[in-house]
Amino acid sequence: MVIVLLSKLAHLQIFSYGYYNTKSNNNRIEIIPIPPNRGIIYDRNGVALATNNTIYQLNIIPDKIRNLNEQLEQLKSIVNLTDEDIENFQKERLNYKSHRAVPLKYNLTQEEIAHFVVNQHLYPYVNITGTQHRYYPYGSALTHVLGYVSKINGQDKIRLEEQNKITEYVGTNNIGKIGIERFYEDLLHGQPGYEEVEVNNRGRIVRLLNHHDPEAGEDVYLTIDLKLQLYIQKLLEGRRAAVVALDPNNGEVLALVSSPSYDPNLFVDGISSTKYKELLNDPKKPLFNRTMLGSYPPASTVKPFLAVSALSEGVITPKTVVYDPGYWQLPGTTKRFRDWMRWGHGKVDTTKSIEESVDTFYYQVAYDLGIDRINYWMKKFGYGERSGIDLSPNEETRAVLPNRDWKKSRYKQSWLQGDTIPVGIGQGYWTATPLQMAKALTILVNEGVVYTPHLLLKKKSDVLDTALPKQNKPLPVEDSSLVNLISKSNWQIAKQGMYRVMFGSRGTARKVYADAQYKAAGKSGTAQVYGLKNDEIYNADSIPEHLRDHALFIAYAPFDKPKIVLAIVLENGGGGSTNGGAVAKHILDYYLLGIESTNLETTDSSIRRDD
Repeated sequence: MVIVLLSKLAHLQIFSYGYYNTKSNNNRIEIIPIPPNRGIIYDRNGVALATNNTIYQLNIIPDKIRNLNEQLEQLKSIVNLTDEDIENFQKERLNYKSHRAVPLKYNLTQEEIAHFVVNQHLYPYVNITGTQHRYYPYGSALTHVLGYVSKINGQDKIRLEEQNKITEYVGTNNIGKIGIERFYEDLLHGQPGYEEVEVNNRGRIVRLLNHHDPEAGEDVYLTIDLKLQLYIQKLLEGRRAAVVALDPNNGEVLALVSSPSYDPNLFVDGISSTKYKELLNDPKKPLFNRTMLGSYPPASTVKPFLAVSALSEGVITPKTVVYDPGYWQLPGTTKRFRDWMRWGHGKVDTTKSIEESVDTFYYQVAYDLGIDRINYWMKKFGYGERSGIDLSPNEETRAVLPNRDWKKSRYKQSWLQGDTIPVGIGQGYWTATPLQMAKALTILVNEGVVYTPHLLLKKKSDVLDTALPKQNKPLPVEDSSLVNLISKSNWQIAKQGMYRVMFGSRGTARKVYADAQYKAAGKSGTAQVYGLKNDEIYNADSIPEHLRDHALFIAYAPFDKPKIVLAIVLENGGGGSTNGGAVAKHILDYYLLGIESTNLETTDSSIRRDD
């Protein structure tokens, strides 16, 4: 028996020493991941838009506690633990490995910390740690640009595993969900570090053995002008609206405002189900990004683009003159399409057709071009396509640029000649997003040169990462077909017509811009939400608000050397030239002259539809 005992001791202490030594170390040594600090997001002028604050959270090691539910009940009175906190904890612990500390309550107050410290000896497997917490200082003003971070869920883990990045998120609680936070997640997140520590039998650290610093995420600068963004948000307060402002010289997004919005800070630690339902069921739809997901009939804002296309196709010439009696009749039928001015505009050439927004002129243009050529040309201006902006594709809609195949697929019906006519004034089946409208206008301003709208200005190192998707780099892409096929004179006719919209003797927005201290160009649009019947007179006061017209306006300024392009949509906002034009003027006054006014006076176009 002595020989057996000695043999066993030799086996344990000599031959199996390495195995049992490793097992012993595993019992007392732990590798604790250190999450990296997330990169800061700045506006173009260096103002921080998304920062990291230190908060304190309560952690618990559930696998070490026999009477877990009892301890959770006791902690309720100590740190104001709620049933919702416990419910979230039970869901979150499924994402953690055994014997790992799981966050129980975030953002502890000083009073809650003091209460726990006094009672900490009663809870050996519960502790408080400091952690970095994402914070958006400007709240709802930038939500539809920045997006937000929130807790990593099962779907996020699957995606990270597919991308072989799951190890980079050990110890990280949050990940970018939408907006810039998601699109540039790889830049912003950084690389984790770790600490090798010795722990006692209660899981408490007694000695630090090794330390490897994490690598902080990259700070990024956006093209957004915060002051302009905040000013536009203030202008749109109380409205359902969208405004996109671009720099036509490079495609930089100066402002991207969707109203109303919501506070992204609600999502960082996990929004309550009650609050989320409130946002989801809000009739004003604050969760909905109107600038990129809102599909609206572009209305008369498309007339300059159709004019350029018709001139290039030879459908009209600079000398073409048509007579407008107030309606246009489809050849071979009794079907009449009305002009917004019931008594007509008389003799109309191309410039006047834009200045006074003559519907009948574009009914004829649409009839002569046909839907196939309209679709061909408008696609070159970016309609019916995503803009290429550096945000996730599912955050932007293509909207609808109709053609024969689209109608066949959507409605199982053939395209009719009568379907083409309202497309000529941006109605019918045609829809577009405010971002598409703004991009189209930059193409017109640059006479065919296309700049992809983008939000990233630079990284802190001032060098764009070569790993970024090529189409999202802020580089111009020249569309040779537009540059070569459209003559400079045709571009100038459209631009002159848009200039006269604001400053011509009969321009639809001349009254709004009568006192402007700069030269600009634009085009109004009034998108019908429902059609008038026969001789029905439009009166906004007699119909529900949700059926009133949308007000649209596109503009650029200064006229000779443009610095800014605008696309504006006011849902159910009335006349485009008066109401949309007024919003545009306030924005241009602020951006070009530094004149700030919160007294936004608009005219309720309740008697007739004006363009």
